[in-house]
Amino acid sequence: MQQAKIGILTVSDRASAGIYDDISGKAIIDTLNQYLLSPWQAEYKVIPDEQPLIEQTLCQMVDELGCCLVVTTGGTGPAKRDVTPEATEAVCDRMMPGFGELMRAESLKFVPTAILSRQTAGLRGSSLIINLPGKPSAIRQCLDAVFPAVPYCIDLMEGPYLQCNDEVIQVFRPKKG
Repeated sequence: MQQAKIGILTVSDRASAGIYDDISGKAIIDTLNQYLLSPWQAEYKVIPDEQPLIEQTLCQMVDELGCCLVVTTGGTGPAKRDVTPEATEAVCDRMMPGFGELMRAESLKFVPTAILSRQTAGLRGSSLIINLPGKPSAIRQCLDAVFPAVPYCIDLMEGPYLQCNDEVIQVFRPKKG
């Protein structure tokens, strides 16, 4: 079975400066370790909220490192330095608006400020890029909501087969035949 490369990108001025530990990126890795049974390798980076650097890092993870999936955390709010969605849109060939819609709908079950979040997702080449919020509990809520569609999306882009732990996450793949 082919090992999947998955990019984990934390966008945070303070975490990248070492002011605090990046718990959000680690929460994504922990969640993916629970979801995935197939072998995978994390390509993990923490960078500041700088749009050109976010764009460059997303391109590097997809084009050079060969990540079939890149999951970002941080930079999706309304603050002036929150530019992760703009960077994602700038590097994607096509956008996947359903991901952001579902994540906001799920988050609204927990906090009314979910409408302030600007998560999105898009396709670059044969890779899926998903923007998540920065709070670890929201990361898990959002991933639980959208991940059931992620393996099939990667299948459609002819990426590696992601086998998942059905006891943790129920993914959807259409029945063949």
